Amino acid sequence: MKMTWFSRLAFAAALTFGAQASTVSAAELETVSFVDVNQYLGKWYEIARLPQIFQPGCTAVTAEYSLNDDGSVKVFNFCRILDPERGFPISITGKAVPVDETNSKLDVSFFNGLTNGKYWILELDPNYQWALVGDPDRVSLYVLSRTPTLDDAVYQDLLKAAVEKHGYDISRLIKTKQFRD
Repeated sequence: MKMTWFSRLAFAAALTFGAQASTVSAAELETVSFVDVNQYLGKWYEIARLPQIFQPGCTAVTAEYSLNDDGSVKVFNFCRILDPERGFPISITGKAVPVDETNSKLDVSFFNGLTNGKYWILELDPNYQWALVGDPDRVSLYVLSRTPTLDDAVYQDLLKAAVEKHGYDISRLIKTKQFRD
C-alpha cells in the first residue's frame, strides 16, 4: 500500500519539533555540553513522547541516524500505526545539521526543507544508551533508548529531569508500545 503525500507530510511534522509559544524562554533550556555525533549514530527506540498532532497511534517508533556524504546526519524515522507488530508502516527520511560546536542542538528538515524543527539533546547517557530529547519551546519531548525497553529507574530519573531541570509538563506523556512489549 502506497503512502499518500499528505500522510508523509503529517508523519514528518509529527517527528519534527514544532515552534509554538512557551511560558519559559528557550534560553533557559539546558542541553548536554557535548555530543559525539559518531557515537550518537545508529538506531534509537522511542520509549515515550509528548503527544504530537500528526503522530496519533504511532507504535514501534524508531529513529536511525547515519552520516550523509556532506557531513550532515541522515534521519530515518519509522512507526507502525496502532499495532507495533502488524500496524501500517510509515517512514520518512530527513536531514539534521548541528547548529553549534556542542552538537547538542540540531536543526532537522524533511522534504528538502519544507518542514523544519529543532532537536535538542537534553540528557544523554555517557555510554550513549539513552537520551532525553526536546525542543526549545518545550512542545516536544522524547525518551529514547538503544533497546525497545528502558530500566524503570532510568526512565523515572529522565522524567524527573524533564520536569525539574528542563521545565516540561509531562502530564500528557505517552509511553510508546514497542514490538517487544
